[in-house]
Amino acid sequence: MRTRVRGWRWRRNSLRRRSDMVEAWTALAFAVLLLVGAPLAGAVAGWWAHDEARSVAAAERAERHSVRAEVVGETPDMLPTVEGGREHSYRVDVRWTDPATGPHTANARVPAGTERGDKVDVWFDSRGRTVPPPPGETQVWQHTLTFGVCGTGGAVAVVLLAHAVVRHVSTGHRLAEWEREWARTGPEWTRRQAGGP
Repeated sequence: MRTRVRGWRWRRNSLRRRSDMVEAWTALAFAVLLLVGAPLAGAVAGWWAHDEARSVAAAERAERHSVRAEVVGETPDMLPTVEGGREHSYRVDVRWTDPATGPHTANARVPAGTERGDKVDVWFDSRGRTVPPPPGETQVWQHTLTFGVCGTGGAVAVVLLAHAVVRHVSTGHRLAEWEREWARTGPEWTRRQAGGP
């Protein structure tokens, strides 16, 4: 029957070696890194991503403008295929009237299910090209959470990899220490066994 003694590396005993103490202290350090460091790394990554995403969204809102346009082109009978997980949309002709410059027509991307005669918001950049709308708060928070989770996961992976390397090196040192001990005590032990009690 095998008995497992918890915390034996922390207590003084004749079997404990220096590598055991090193492994015990590094295990404690890695536990702290996993419980405190990894979530902190995720929070810092999320905070940075949130600031970055908000500044990008603000810059896009400043550069882009929207108009309320009427769909005047023919809409497709069948929905287009989804590409890359994006929602269904298609391009169609839209028309709007600017009080200063009069009526305009453009070909813009509209959400699936839009019918002829519907009103849609169409976004344009500073050159007058149709562009997607700037990211809203939902997209900013999705970006933030994605970076936070990836930051935490990356920190956990680095800590676990480092722990595995330290354990591997520690096991090698422990075996070398046991070999040296056996080289010192082995001959005496075998002489006793050969000589009898």
